[in-house]
Amino acid sequence: MNKICLECKGKGHKVISYKICEACHGSCFKDQVDVKKHVKGISSGAMERFDLNEEQEVPCGVCKGKGEIEVTEKCVVCEGKGEMNQCKKCGKKIESGDYCKDCEVQNKVYILHPACDINDLERGADYKGKVTRVEDWGIFVSLSKKLFGLLRGRMLGYDVGDDLLVKVIDIKKGKGGKDEVDLVKSNIKGEYELVKLRKNIARSLIGEITTNYVKRTVRIVGEVIQIQQTSGPTIFTISDETSTTWAAAFDEPGIRVYPHISIGNIVEVLGEVNIHSGKIQIESESIEKLHGKESIDARRLIDEAIDKKAEPETTELMIESEVLNKLQERMRLAAKAIRRAIFDGRSVLVRHHADADGICAGVAIEKAVVPLIRDINPGSDAEWHFFKRAPSKAPFYEIEDVVKDLSFALEDRERHGQKLPLIVLLDNGSTEEDVLALIKAKIYDIEIVVIDHHYPGEVVDERVVVDDYVDVHVNPYLVGGNSEITAGALAFEVAKMINPEVKEQLMHLPGIAAVGDHASSDEAQKYIEISDFKGYDREDLEKIATCVDFEAFYLRFMNGRGIMDTILGIGNRDKHSKLIEALYKESQKRVKNQLRAALPNLKTQKLPNGVIFNVLDVEKFAFKFTYPAPGKTTGYVHDTMVKKYGEETPIVTLSYGPDFGVIRATDAVNEMFGFNLNTIIIKLDGEIPEAGIDGGGHECAGSLKFVEGLSKKVLGTFAEEIAMLGK
Repeated sequence: MNKICLECKGKGHKVISYKICEACHGSCFKDQVDVKKHVKGISSGAMERFDLNEEQEVPCGVCKGKGEIEVTEKCVVCEGKGEMNQCKKCGKKIESGDYCKDCEVQNKVYILHPACDINDLERGADYKGKVTRVEDWGIFVSLSKKLFGLLRGRMLGYDVGDDLLVKVIDIKKGKGGKDEVDLVKSNIKGEYELVKLRKNIARSLIGEITTNYVKRTVRIVGEVIQIQQTSGPTIFTISDETSTTWAAAFDEPGIRVYPHISIGNIVEVLGEVNIHSGKIQIESESIEKLHGKESIDARRLIDEAIDKKAEPETTELMIESEVLNKLQERMRLAAKAIRRAIFDGRSVLVRHHADADGICAGVAIEKAVVPLIRDINPGSDAEWHFFKRAPSKAPFYEIEDVVKDLSFALEDRERHGQKLPLIVLLDNGSTEEDVLALIKAKIYDIEIVVIDHHYPGEVVDERVVVDDYVDVHVNPYLVGGNSEITAGALAFEVAKMINPEVKEQLMHLPGIAAVGDHASSDEAQKYIEISDFKGYDREDLEKIATCVDFEAFYLRFMNGRGIMDTILGIGNRDKHSKLIEALYKESQKRVKNQLRAALPNLKTQKLPNGVIFNVLDVEKFAFKFTYPAPGKTTGYVHDTMVKKYGEETPIVTLSYGPDFGVIRATDAVNEMFGFNLNTIIIKLDGEIPEAGIDGGGHECAGSLKFVEGLSKKVLGTFAEEIAMLGK
């Protein structure tokens, strides 16, 4: 039995002296670091409290900040191993085994593994069993889950559940499983050694277990990725380097079996292969948690296999684009992270903006992920447990959203034994407004992938503020692009990498996203042209995008799974055409009613710098709580003015309510004056800090929020900024 060497305290060496550290020359410190550069999202009060505003000394990595290092020599007692094999009884050092020659136990008693059967018994050997039944003519003794023997004769003083040492005197194999094992009481007196016998079955890979294995006993080794307690058995979902399966364990109805086994443990399962609900399931005879080298080796094999399977089959892009080429590696990493979560037994939680662009992005990822979940998970309802898609009203990850996501994720872990999910943020997640929500998710070590095209703030070495809190970030701004490449297009490219089979089914979605987000880049035009191959011209795409926005308004926080498929043309084309016709007609009717109320009250003036500035009070001159909402109303009003004055004219439209404003601007404003709504909002916040100004979006489209009592000051200052453009 190996024990820590008392001479060297398990180190394998002894300290004989100390010498000055040559790396720091005894100073204990190696360098200084400016902590502020490594800390994000912390209040100024906390910075001062913990002295984070000042440079901090970095301890020397060689001496660990001690200034001196140890001079050692190998321990002669344990020969540098840090441990010794000692006799279990007297503690004497021995070369091998558990006992020295003086203490060696001659008597051995065997404990059978629960999966052992009659073929593992040996005549004349002693075994430890448990009394399961007492009769006048004998006692039945259980030796394993599927094996028992009979101790004949009247035996007094024994009750069910008592442990008993017995010797096997006869083994009679009968037909149809009617085997008989005759026992007598063991004659061992004094000390004996308990030896655990394991069922000697070669390991089977889950991916190799087919219906041909039914009624056969197998041994699998894998990671527990889910535990479900039913009204009957406990169901363990086990994954190895090849596939995933269920293992059912039962003692009593509704009672958790093997409570010491948790999600993430590496286990060995022995049991009989059966079919349950059309899927292969193992009726376990034993589930043991593995430790040490066995566990490490199994986990390494599983991780290596998952990492290999997670690598996308192809990273080919749909169109040629300099920006997309630069983003290709980031998109590959995003696809790999999503595929790895699927194969690792984690759920995928998709959050996307509730507009045409965001919904196209969310549906693209959904259609790529769900088939993979169905393929690798044995449950018929696995896709509902392992994939969730939810819309966000704001174009950023709101606190309300992350609270819901964390609450459901932690609840699923407790109730259903699921791992914490991978969060995928689409058409949001890149801005400073996302930081607090991202920090909350990261506190629970949740992996986060962001695919967005909103302005992320200042880019330094292809990094922005949120990169400290996300694992993979795909955004055109990081490589010199802009918001004209939509999130729907980026998500489509990632979806093809996740699952190449969805390419033909989804190839028109980037075109819908481009039209819905008013993108006018070369990439947007190429995606629109590709949609022609599916039979959708630009007018069709505009109708679909309008219907998506119209339906999203009434779906609110529901994902509309199924309905959105029909609207987007994924599935029955006849139903798609009928639904588009109905929704588009109704949406245009409501837009017409809204414009009839808004346009007569729109205030328009041409500023000295040539900008056409439009202002509308949507609180007074627009219908509330109906489609289109203030944001869409602003867009329709702005489009009306663009038709009147032309796209090449610098036009800015501002719609406002008691505590908010919605802004739209033509590309000409950006091209002529360098207009960027995000920088203006930052400037306003600096000039009027008491207004609590917040918001953002794209360069030429977005919103701002403020304190209602300071609305005149905020809106007046914004108007001044528009008037000062070009000066």
